[in-house]
Amino acid sequence: MGRNRMMSYRVGAGCLLALLLGWPAAWSQQEPTPPARQTAPQSAPAPSPAPSAPTTVPAAKGTQIEVPTGTHLPLVLHNGISTRSAQPGDPVYFETLFPVTVNGQIVIPAGSYISGEITEAKRPGHVKGRGEMMIKLTTMILPNSYIVNLNATPSGASTGGTETVNSEGKIVGGSSKGSDVGTVIRTTAAGTGIGAGVGAAAGNAGRGAGIGAGVGALAGLGAVLLTRGPEVELPRGSTLEAVIDRPIYLDADKVQFTNPGQASTLAGPPNRQTATPIQFPF
Repeated sequence: MGRNRMMSYRVGAGCLLALLLGWPAAWSQQEPTPPARQTAPQSAPAPSPAPSAPTTVPAAKGTQIEVPTGTHLPLVLHNGISTRSAQPGDPVYFETLFPVTVNGQIVIPAGSYISGEITEAKRPGHVKGRGEMMIKLTTMILPNSYIVNLNATPSGASTGGTETVNSEGKIVGGSSKGSDVGTVIRTTAAGTGIGAGVGAAAGNAGRGAGIGAGVGALAGLGAVLLTRGPEVELPRGSTLEAVIDRPIYLDADKVQFTNPGQASTLAGPPNRQTATPIQFPF
């Protein structure tokens, strides 16, 4: 009996020892293996955005651009005018020939319309006094139909004739003194020739020539007294340089021009400065 109990103790101790020795291995087998870390596939770098085209930033509403006093406007005339028929209040119509810029920005493109009126028209006198004309420019219409009040006067003109512009902006006609002298000389020479011929036939050529010269001179003076001096003529196509008398304030959001514009093609005025040669009958 005692031997059997001792045997049982030995068997139990052996089982307990085996259990203790096998426990770490069994635990390691039962411990879950952590999942393998998966590396996410590396994506291709996103393409950089294409550069956008430059855009014009619209001007804030209410912002104004000043076109200063003294700015020159090269103009071409659409309707011919003359002191022969012009009256104060008659309209004049021009067009800008070249764009106007302020700080590198086009504010008045070529082809803008400018209108005004004749404020004074004076015909030349018979003996003295030149023809005179005053023009006042009052309105400007830009190519986008934006209408602006304007105050400008001429500072120079190219009319094909002898017209000039004085410091007051008045267009003045040419002088007729040279033409008047030529008229007297021509009529005097003609009278001298005729008188000499008649005197020769009567046997006194010298006396006839003197009488003829006097008659011719009187005829020439009469023609001068009855003839006016040159009229102020601005034919269609005449060019004029105007100067702004007061600043113009333009709404910046209405003058966002990127094109310089284009003026109408008008033929220039004919040349009226050709002098008439004095012709002698002998």
